[in-house]
Amino acid sequence: MQSCAYSPESLIRSEPSAYCNTRDTSLLARILPGFDQETRDFYRWRMEYSPEELRDLIKFRLSVDLGPIRDLHSLARGPSGRIYRLKITGEKDYLIVGKELEIRRALSHSHLYSSVFVVDQESGRFVLRGAGWGHGVGLCQIGAAVMANNGKSYKEILAHYYRGTSVAAF
Repeated sequence: MQSCAYSPESLIRSEPSAYCNTRDTSLLARILPGFDQETRDFYRWRMEYSPEELRDLIKFRLSVDLGPIRDLHSLARGPSGRIYRLKITGEKDYLIVGKELEIRRALSHSHLYSSVFVVDQESGRFVLRGAGWGHGVGLCQIGAAVMANNGKSYKEILAHYYRGTSVAAF
């Protein structure tokens, strides 16, 4: 398995102070379109499925019947912690999904917020705990809006997200 620069599990299971982790509903209402305002778990999220629910979801999304799912196992993560190879094992067969967006599509009725997640099994259910919501290019749009709302300039915001880059470069 390819490693990333940090432990995805420790990142995902923590909730450090961050601009992205806001509960300011009035700010969120101003910056998010209506359909995104239904979501409140931008920073850390959780999804839960039974083995049968996962079977049905994967059958619908990927057109393959693996039977009730027994295991979800990350085979490879990129430098940002995103899973890009996932082994899905069912009672009948297994499947390796080899693209980040395909993983996100396969494990949700719409798509997972991110492929930065860990899988726990609790009381016979699969619990996916994830971090982030977006494209993974390094700038949290919600965090940037919080910083701007707090009076930070665009140069300060860019320097915060792209550390090591001189503010003069912006």
